[in-house]
Amino acid sequence: MTSTPFYSRRSLLQELGGGAGALGMLSALQADAGPRVGLHFPGRAKRVIHLFMNGGPFQGDFFDPKPALRKYAGQRPESADLRTERRTGGLLPSPFRYRQHGESGLPVSELLPLTARCIDDICVLRSTWTDNPNHGPALLLMNNGTILPTRPSMGSWLSYGLGSENENLPGYVVLCPGKPVRFSILWTSAFLPGSHQGTYINHSDLRPERLVPFLKNPNADRSRQGRQVGLIRQLNEEHLRQTGPDTRLEGRLQAMETAFRMQFTATDAFDLAQESRSTRDAYGEGHFANGCLLARRLSERGVRFIQVYYGNGQPWDTHNDHHNASRNLAKAIDQPIAALLSDLKQRGLLDETLILWGGEFGRTPTSENGSGRDHNHYGFTTWMAGGGVRGGMSYGETDDFGFQALHNRVHIHDLHATILHTLGIDHEQLTYRYAGRDFRLTDVAGRVIQEILQS
Repeated sequence: MTSTPFYSRRSLLQELGGGAGALGMLSALQADAGPRVGLHFPGRAKRVIHLFMNGGPFQGDFFDPKPALRKYAGQRPESADLRTERRTGGLLPSPFRYRQHGESGLPVSELLPLTARCIDDICVLRSTWTDNPNHGPALLLMNNGTILPTRPSMGSWLSYGLGSENENLPGYVVLCPGKPVRFSILWTSAFLPGSHQGTYINHSDLRPERLVPFLKNPNADRSRQGRQVGLIRQLNEEHLRQTGPDTRLEGRLQAMETAFRMQFTATDAFDLAQESRSTRDAYGEGHFANGCLLARRLSERGVRFIQVYYGNGQPWDTHNDHHNASRNLAKAIDQPIAALLSDLKQRGLLDETLILWGGEFGRTPTSENGSGRDHNHYGFTTWMAGGGVRGGMSYGETDDFGFQALHNRVHIHDLHATILHTLGIDHEQLTYRYAGRDFRLTDVAGRVIQEILQS
């Protein structure tokens, strides 16, 4: 594993310009660098990459074959008569064929021929379910653990609980093309210190200076900037001595200091031109391919939580022309996902990096507008790989048509509890007191899915 090293005490003092102000700033930085909560027990994973298919893929197209859909096509059996966001009609079969793959023999759709080669590293969760069929609440529950927009995101909880492996980069990075202003609540730190908020990166333009705005200060060299940051830290510390603790101010200070250090490390971390042509070709082209490769580069440099959003908006929201849309979407994700899994494994990073794939919900096995599918929160598929999760297995089952999770059901709180467990965190103990009560990512629920974890 190669990673950007921490500054030594002497080298960081030199970068900050020396002097008492730099020494005070350094002490504060080192105090802030460690874990806020720490491990409750040894964890297999050190970091998480979340591949988020915003809009909701249809579970029956990829990892959950349902031959009964063909048998009863066009009909609406009683078990498929569930209320959804919009009115739907009869059963709509998936046209995509399945084959068994790997030593495990797990079935994977023809839409994902390259990902299928990695199936022995993947644990397919066929029985995930959530509380609400609307995008807004479902997005919040998957990303923040609640339908309320005033709670910290999953990445913020991980950053708060574990601290950073690399103080020169953010602990939580969000890769999403475009300018998804209304998505920003999905990576908020809310009432947690502001330093744990996700750092949003628009990777539509791969030039490092465009990926990270204001990466260079044209008016001051690093020595002068270091003295400025040190002076600001001193002034604010004096303010805090007079007024008492202020987590918002402390969060801003940490964010500013991380931004200062990023000037000297982000150019390297975000520069895909440093990758070989063969590696670039392995991942393929497009924003999702670039996001997966950036995620690998960030994970090997110790970034704790990385989200790669497929597109801006809800590209997987296939209310019309579902089959053609799914075919195109699958083609865009298959090669990058396979490359990411293979690349991490070849570098010895997969065992310590948990990969999570899925959307905020699934889609109905019944048709909408004849060719589309509506939102389905009753039962859908997610998968995990690496990070202490058993590969080459499926867990849970939906009904004969893939509409509703029936056996070994996995709620989003269970998913989050399991993710935290792989990192060595007891989800019931990772709490933060705010407004007179203790909050946690899993609220007052959540069960660790022990059956899918390596012993």
